[in-house]
Amino acid sequence: MTDDNPDKVLRSFVAEDPDSKYTFDSVQRGGDLTEICREGKKLSRKCIKLHMYSTQMFQAMQTQGFYCALPIDPTRTYMECTRIPK
Repeated sequence: MTDDNPDKVLRSFVAEDPDSKYTFDSVQRGGDLTEICREGKKLSRKCIKLHMYSTQMFQAMQTQGFYCALPIDPTRTYMECTRIPK
């Protein structure tokens, strides 16, 4: 977990492997600590925790060109994000 600017840290994390699939979920429901994980094509699975609400994470990922949605399985609460092809 890092206390730096969370938007900057997120951009850096995504820039490492922008074409991978990302998932994120709040550590605690309604809390401002969210874990985002990358299922890397180039790199193995990597996760970081940022001080962002899930709504902020959702917006930040969309700003970076990702489509985020709930998974098909209704028992899962995390969001899956995939880069939108340009």
